[in-house]
Amino acid sequence: MSLYQKLTKPFIDIFVLTWDFNLFLLNLVLPAHEPTDVIPAGAPGHAGHWPQYVAPKDSDSRSACPMLNALANHGVLPHDGKNITFRDLNTVVRQSFNFAPSFCFFVPKFAADFLGRSYWTDRFDLADLSKHNAIEHDASLTRHDAALVPDQGRPDLQLVDELLSGATGKMQDGSPQLTKKDLSLALAKRRSAARSTNKSYTESFFHNGFGSANSSTMLTIFGGRVKDLEPMLTEERFVDGWQPRILSKFGLTMAAFNGTVVPVEIGVKRAKVE
Repeated sequence: MSLYQKLTKPFIDIFVLTWDFNLFLLNLVLPAHEPTDVIPAGAPGHAGHWPQYVAPKDSDSRSACPMLNALANHGVLPHDGKNITFRDLNTVVRQSFNFAPSFCFFVPKFAADFLGRSYWTDRFDLADLSKHNAIEHDASLTRHDAALVPDQGRPDLQLVDELLSGATGKMQDGSPQLTKKDLSLALAKRRSAARSTNKSYTESFFHNGFGSANSSTMLTIFGGRVKDLEPMLTEERFVDGWQPRILSKFGLTMAAFNGTVVPVEIGVKRAKVE
């Protein structure tokens, strides 16, 4: 991070948090989107109509994030996953997943900072976002640790199966649904397993918070629905008709998201791992 970035970061953070909280308050009083009309007209995925899925080639760049990889696999981001601007990432994520504008500025800006690049003018490849212990972290629910599997661009299907098979909730149609308790237990098991198998394992309050936050998108944006999560986590693909489960007018704010992340992380501490 440059000296300029270090000097301006506190002011930008204060601005973003204030902006985010105001959006949180507006979401409480403004009418929500209709469930089938969350993604704006003209944007890929509107009304659940996604561009064709094309599996990645070995030469394509992919990250440790299934959601970003899915955007590339459907051509919403460049299919090769390369030469993407941070500002374009902001726009695409906001439209595709209904994260709040404040959220969609904060995370790409954070990524630009940890990569030592300018949010405003620089570009990145998806694989760049897998820089260890930045956004990517040990004890992921869909990837083995980077020290064991350096290529973080592909999911580990066994880990995904263990996660989804642990769903104890039920949707109205009887299909399985992940709950906060399920996610806490899965994270607790992964952290315990990672400590025992990875000699380079690292864990901190920051890493754990990111781990719970990354995982909690499965409960917020995807509503915990296993039938939607399975293709997302195994093939990194949207199911036909899928739209975000967050209906708020200004999307998922960081303030609202913490209402899921904090209980999940507290649950990790309380979970009993056999």
